Amino acid sequence: MLNLPNALALLRIILAPLMFWVILNPQVFTQNGFDISWNYYFAALLFSIAAATDFFDGYIAREWEQTTMLGEILDPLADKMLTLASFLGLMMIGAASPWAIYIIIVRELFITGMRTVAVSEGLSVKASWAGKLKTTIQMIAIGFLLMHWPFANELLWFAVFLTLYSGFEYLWGFKKATLRGKNI
Repeated sequence: MLNLPNALALLRIILAPLMFWVILNPQVFTQNGFDISWNYYFAALLFSIAAATDFFDGYIAREWEQTTMLGEILDPLADKMLTLASFLGLMMIGAASPWAIYIIIVRELFITGMRTVAVSEGLSVKASWAGKLKTTIQMIAIGFLLMHWPFANELLWFAVFLTLYSGFEYLWGFKKATLRGKNI
């Protein structure tokens, strides 16, 4: 069922590769007489719009009681597409540490696999406080990296720390839940 929250998630899915393309093709701006900073601004604008849809699709789905199975699939997919497009693009242009990006991607793949197992065993999977904070700090770090602002790399490594922490927290919760047969 395509409702407003699902449409917002689809918009995020469309914006992610567009932003990735903008990050990797600054010559489109520079060859047309614009300063390279316009490339940063446009990529950051696309990212900001996409990140805002992440907040609003969840808020609207809960407040208007429009949660759907499609939304439960699209929302995390859109989130991963947006963060991975951002991080990979930034890494490819040399604006983000390959090690930081590697750690983030491995954690995301690992947790996604664990979530699949949890759901197959009938366990409810909810985002933890640490997971939500991790996502927020990752989004802020991406914004700083896109704009080439000071402390962008420090924010990225703080995001890596939170990524690892929330991953261990999730792993611990998964272990306890499977031992008890309860929700995570």
